[in-house]
Formats: sequence, structure tokens, C-alpha cells
Amino acid sequence: MYFRARQLLSESHFLSKAVVRLKTPFLTTLTLVPCILVLGTLLVCTGLLSSIEEASADERDALRILFLGDSLTAGYGVAPEEAYPALLAQRIEQANLPFAVQNAGVSGDTTAGGLRRLSWLLRQPVAVLVLALGANDGLRGLNLTATEENLRAIIERAREKNPNIRIVLAGMLVPPNMGEEYAKQFRALYHRVAEKEQTALVPFLLESVAAEPGLNLADGIHPNPEGYKLVANNVWQHLEPVLRELQAQTNSSAETELQAN
Repeated sequence: MYFRARQLLSESHFLSKAVVRLKTPFLTTLTLVPCILVLGTLLVCTGLLSSIEEASADERDALRILFLGDSLTAGYGVAPEEAYPALLAQRIEQANLPFAVQNAGVSGDTTAGGLRRLSWLLRQPVAVLVLALGANDGLRGLNLTATEENLRAIIERAREKNPNIRIVLAGMLVPPNMGEEYAKQFRALYHRVAEKEQTALVPFLLESVAAEPGLNLADGIHPNPEGYKLVANNVWQHLEPVLRELQAQTNSSAETELQAN
């Protein structure tokens, strides 16, 4: 359901952007924009209602995994079902684990941007947060102290909302041209945050994928479908134990409650 809703939102977004490309007079374009945006909104609402109506009881009761990230999480340049959160959703289903995946990746997002939109994303209960932000901070050469503070603030805010939430932090690296010392400190901050906040850590989200031409798009930055399969493997190694532990604790709590009643 979460993937379908996001797909519909994306379709509406691209529909509105397509107006800009119309080779019509400026006034005509302005007239068309509200109509198309309203149509896009109706499509989104209709799709969301349809998805909710069709959702099974298991889907509605599933624990939510929120993937908070940038274009690497959003799946820039590939189909929604080829991005690593969607691939992990397939594994979760195959493993018969009671979790639903929400891809909250936004292209170009930074740690500051993720922090700003977190409250809205936490309106619904979140059992597991996969935090995969910081790549754009590094590529822009942003202050690393601020990046670290933002990551910790995201974790703290998520725990304020749900003290029992599980956190998986995905580490990133920056290219050597950002400077040797900057690259060293950038890598270290993820390990430091994971240690201080006691989270699971994916040492490098793009392990075995970065700088491999056959596993990336033409831009050399974003994974292609084959690359995303490896990214999913990287995350699954650290996410699966968290999910199984949480499942066991949830089952145990349910059994205790039944016995008490």
C-alpha cells in the first residue's frame, strides 16, 4: 500500500511538471496548470482510497519500516520496484515477517531536510527507521558537525515519538576530491553516531556498487537495477536481525497479554 501511494504521488508530480514542457502560449499554460494539478490530486486521492480499501488485515496491522533517505533511497533513474526499499519489501514478504515498507526517499535531500520533514512522516506509528541521509551533505561539502547533529536529532526525535523504535543507520562515503581529511571525518561521523545512539550500522550503503560502471547509471553516482540488488543485500545483512528480534519481542508480548486475559 505504501509503495502504491508513493507511486501515485510521483505520477501526479510528473504530470504537473509536464505542463512546463507544453509548447503553448504562456497564458494557455497557466490556464492548464490548475486543471492538471486538480486532476493529478484526484488521481492520487482515488488511488489512495482504492489502496486502503484493498489492503488486507495483515497489511493494516503490519509494523511500519520507514526508509528516510535521498535519491539513493528514492530510486532515482529506476522503476519504483527496483529501488532497494522495494527489493527489501519483497524479502520481508518472502520471510513472512510482519512489516510494511514505506519509501520516504527524496532526491536531493540532506540531513537538514530529512529532519524538517520527519515530524510529518512520524504521524503514523513507525517500528523501524532506516536512516540513509548525508550523501548530499558530503557532496556539497557541508559542515560535518551540522550533519552529525542532524542525524542525531533525527534519531532522538524518532525515539521521542516511539521509545521502542529500532534504528538502522546507513553509512556513506564521499569521493576523494572532497579532500582526504574531509572524507576521513565524514566516514567517521556515521560510526560515531551509531556508537553514541546505539543503532545498527550499515558501514557503507553502496559497498561493492560505488565506482563500478556496470552497476551504476550513466551519471556514475546512482545504482542501476543490478546495483540496487547489491545495495539491498548490504542493508538486509543489518536489517534482518533487527526485524527478527522485534518480531520475537512482539510475539512474546502478545502471548503474555493473552495469558493475562
